[in-house]
Amino acid sequence: MNYEEALRYVLGFADLERSPGFGYALRFDLSRVRKLLKLLGDPQDAARSVHIAGTKGKGSTAAMIASGLRAAGFRTGLYISPHLHTMRERMRIGEELISEHEFASLIEEMKPKIEEVHAEGELTTFEILTALAFLFFAKNGVQFQVIEVGLGGRLDATNVILPEVSVITSISFDHTEVLGETLSRIAAEKAGIVKRGVPVVIAPQAPEALAVIEEIAREKGSKLVKVGEEIVWEERGFSLEGQRARVRGLRGEYDIFLPLLGPFQLENAACAIAALELLEVDKEAIEEGLRRVSWPGRMEILRRNPLLLADGAHNPDSIRRLLAALRKYFPDYRKIFVVGFSGDKKVEEMLREIGREAALLILTKSKHPRAAPLHLLERALGEARADFLPADGVDLALREALSRAGERDLVCVTGSLFVVAEAREHILGIRSDPKEGG
Repeated sequence: MNYEEALRYVLGFADLERSPGFGYALRFDLSRVRKLLKLLGDPQDAARSVHIAGTKGKGSTAAMIASGLRAAGFRTGLYISPHLHTMRERMRIGEELISEHEFASLIEEMKPKIEEVHAEGELTTFEILTALAFLFFAKNGVQFQVIEVGLGGRLDATNVILPEVSVITSISFDHTEVLGETLSRIAAEKAGIVKRGVPVVIAPQAPEALAVIEEIAREKGSKLVKVGEEIVWEERGFSLEGQRARVRGLRGEYDIFLPLLGPFQLENAACAIAALELLEVDKEAIEEGLRRVSWPGRMEILRRNPLLLADGAHNPDSIRRLLAALRKYFPDYRKIFVVGFSGDKKVEEMLREIGREAALLILTKSKHPRAAPLHLLERALGEARADFLPADGVDLALREALSRAGERDLVCVTGSLFVVAEAREHILGIRSDPKEGG
């Protein structure tokens, strides 16, 4: 197998990221991935682990924790989802993505075991990728693996590890057709990663979600560390390069520079600091790790003149946080938004929020099969109809936005990580995986 053949093979299984609307409890069953991992020699147990769930910020927090562990000298694996440009982004050691060659050779090695398990119960693309990540880390002598939950937590394929620390970032409404229509139900699914006796770091939560997490932690005898109460922070300034803050943690104070914009990233950094403190990482490594962290597609400046920013906000809470950050950082800028959404999201609510801020709204769609078509976006604008233009394709939408942007204008690309990925590819000249469509 070469990389394209291996990728085609993996995507040939049930890919629930590309086909939403499935029955969560019916399709998700840890027995399949456990059986596959057992046939592979249980590679998930080869390294120490950190497990991160949440609605907002779990990827950023995972990247920060992994960067801190690397700065402390640990050989560290990071597993995240989804990816922006290539499936290989989902699994990396240090700053190096899995190579095309190793991706293909490991899938070829796994194939007989995959076929054996699949014959008894349908495996999914995500389950295979998760097993691949664990095998990749084990074969390469990873000491720590930082594992981001794909969806939910309780029945997620990653929930086969016994971590040393669990982290639950901010919980809000997303994937409600899968995880439930109330914050308490969503929180119960996210808190399904809590293991008996394993400490849990939690971001500030709505009271409804917090009550559920506290109860589950009590039942499991797990120490709960509350960011916002036991770990607090004070902003110390920002620029287009990043932001500074003073954080008071469990063991001391940290003066951090974070090369990521957005006040919400300081909340994520506080979660990462708490987790790293519980792992007994020293202060210098924590500060260095945060200084060196990279997490593209989240309030990322892609161009300076005119100012072009991309953020993968894709649910109402994320959109509100993005808009608050734009008001704070760029109060005097006229704002042009390039937006596209996945069809299963709360599009009307998000467009209503964006419409209040937009001088001009350019509606577009990514190449991803879940992308909402333009006529549905126009209909969803409803009473919040701002000045808008339809543009059939992200590259066309960007050209239109940039041609209309002046010196004191800000172009913001948002609504979907898939739209952000295509914007990055267009502006930065990045190539995506074949047939991945961004």
